[in-house]
Amino acid sequence: MDDHQLTQLGRDVRGFASPDEAVLERAPNPQKGVLYLARFTAPEFTSLCPVTGQPDFAHLVIDYAPADWLVESKSLKLYLGSFRNHGAFHEDCTVAIGRRIVEVAQPLWLRIGGYWFPRGGIPIDVFWQSGPAPEGLWLPDQGVAPYRGRG
Repeated sequence: MDDHQLTQLGRDVRGFASPDEAVLERAPNPQKGVLYLARFTAPEFTSLCPVTGQPDFAHLVIDYAPADWLVESKSLKLYLGSFRNHGAFHEDCTVAIGRRIVEVAQPLWLRIGGYWFPRGGIPIDVFWQSGPAPEGLWLPDQGVAPYRGRG
């Protein structure tokens, strides 16, 4: 992929059948050299239980400190949507998403919080980060309450 040639933004793209097929794109960071945090929130993320095929729902919060590249948001939306028919455990989905973003955008730092709604009465929250946060980076709370009817 030519990093200056976005293939999805501004075009009619219907989505992808799986995360492996999805194209996650990046764009040049116009604030390169400035330490800041960007946040994506996906409160309606869905995937499938790999055993039962039943839907699983999560509220994802993705924080990252861009370096040379930004995550292109339409491609991220389509990538996250590709999990809708994908069977994987909560831990696998959450960590795989974080790792894929790091692979594509090469940020200074990334963390992802996967706040999963309960299945069988137990919510599973999954957290992953690429390493220690850069010194001086403002790290706001992810804003998702511990489970009490998550909303």
